[in-house]
Amino acid sequence: MAVDTATLLVSCPDQQGLVAKIANFIYANGGNIIHADHHTDLEAGLFLSRIEWQLQGFNLPRHLINEAFGAIASPLQAQWKLHFSDTVPKVAIWVSKQDHCLYDLLWRIKSKELKAEVGLIISNHPDLAPIAQQFNIEYHHLPITKENKQEQESKQLELLKNAEIDLVILAKYMQVLSSDFIKEFPTVINIHHSFLPAFIGAKPYHQAYSRGVKIIGATAHYVTQDLDAGPIIEQDVVRISHRDTVQDLIRKGKDLEKIVLARGVRLHLQNRVLVYGNRTVVFG
Repeated sequence: MAVDTATLLVSCPDQQGLVAKIANFIYANGGNIIHADHHTDLEAGLFLSRIEWQLQGFNLPRHLINEAFGAIASPLQAQWKLHFSDTVPKVAIWVSKQDHCLYDLLWRIKSKELKAEVGLIISNHPDLAPIAQQFNIEYHHLPITKENKQEQESKQLELLKNAEIDLVILAKYMQVLSSDFIKEFPTVINIHHSFLPAFIGAKPYHQAYSRGVKIIGATAHYVTQDLDAGPIIEQDVVRISHRDTVQDLIRKGKDLEKIVLARGVRLHLQNRVLVYGNRTVVFG
């Protein structure tokens, strides 16, 4: 049977003895480390770490771990997050009219491949409501126009708060989130249908076709105030040829989009992504 674990994600200025200090905190409290991964960005002078240990036999109760580690981390000028493996995050999936990423995520969550609970689905169109009904999930249709965007985003934020949502997944939600929204709810993953930073914005497959590229890609990234420029979690590509039409690119791209989005969401849910600046370290 799986044993519950705790995971620390840590970043701090690089200095000697960091691995030993973090590992000794766990060892001194009776913990058994099962995964440890570290990276030093020499240019930034930054140390980044993910360390996971079994809670069985660990001497500190859960509610004291964060405070106890803080006594070690604060002198190191460290930032850290603590996660527990038996916590099931609540996600909200946002869509427009395309259903391929939505279906893929819902089936992966239903089959326990992704450890999450879907609290609600939000869309600016009514088209995908039957899918939500099929999976017995709340569906909220909130049309977006230039005139009502601020009002609708306030409603979206209220829905997220009431449902205690931890993560928003933009599964082909074809609207740009405002800066105000992102400030209020910064934990958002988007799937963009190109290999960023190439072909940002609308109709990237048409842009790729016009340029005659030989590969197309998809990118899962965190959303920031800059369009399609947030920290990248996962990417992949597929080859195309001169015989492929725009519709061929779209068809091949859709297959790639759902795979890359699922990978990015999985890495986030498993607490394997550490963001610093506009970059990420993704611990395998």
